[in-house]
Amino acid sequence: MSAYLSGRGAVVVGGSRGIGLAVAELLAQHGAGVIVNGRDADAATEAARRIPGAVAYAGSPADPAVADALIASCISEFGRIDILVNCAGTAGLAGESILSVTSAQFRELVDAHLLTTFETCRAAAPRMVQQGGGAIINTSSFAFLGDYGGTGYPAGKGGVNGLTLAIAAECKEHGVRANVVCPGAKTRLSSGTGYESHITELNRRGLLDDASTQAALDAPPPEYAAPIYGFLASDLAKDVTGRIFIAAGGFVGEFKRPNPVVIGYRDHRDAAPWSMDELHALIAG
Repeated sequence: MSAYLSGRGAVVVGGSRGIGLAVAELLAQHGAGVIVNGRDADAATEAARRIPGAVAYAGSPADPAVADALIASCISEFGRIDILVNCAGTAGLAGESILSVTSAQFRELVDAHLLTTFETCRAAAPRMVQQGGGAIINTSSFAFLGDYGGTGYPAGKGGVNGLTLAIAAECKEHGVRANVVCPGAKTRLSSGTGYESHITELNRRGLLDDASTQAALDAPPPEYAAPIYGFLASDLAKDVTGRIFIAAGGFVGEFKRPNPVVIGYRDHRDAAPWSMDELHALIAG
């Protein structure tokens, strides 16, 4: 296998299981030294044991001190922090509808997805700038569109997208790239009777069409999502930043950046504000 990442230091948050583990293994296969992070110390240790040269670092990077120590450990072990991959997260809750979710549940979901991503990016980006380059790959979900309902899960994933695009814009001049992957893969978070019941219920309510339901219930293994993370971490993607990709089995896609579409226009310097009737005609007519 080609050593696209030889001499690079990488941190994979959520690297002890699922997609994160598949990504950590692939990065190592391409020559990177990998810090495998997970909240479960035993799982992180076991994952690192099966990846040549990898080192385990347990703890939740939602804690700023853990995030700082995690990035510092990569620099200590491998001399650099070239690659940051955020794959940690938790499944959306069946009861997280705006009609039933609690404030505590919402905060827990947003923290699991957005806060962890922010803290590791905050800790890694300045080090990458000092080095003159680096690659950040964060994980989002189709759920950010809101089509599946929910609250904390889509809000957290939508926040990851916005945060990543902002990092890409701020750090482009310093050679630091930031991109998002929305993967589709079978993991422990997308398996079991609870998950299957949740997907079936979304379909019954009309929030998930039949094709999407079938894809969610029969997702491919994590190994099919991992290659796009490896590509984005490598110099092959040296001109790729600020983009949101999809990787689901053999399908590779992209969510294009939204652009405003003109509904109506008149010059405010010589026209009154739009009336409600005029807006109705423009928008609902």
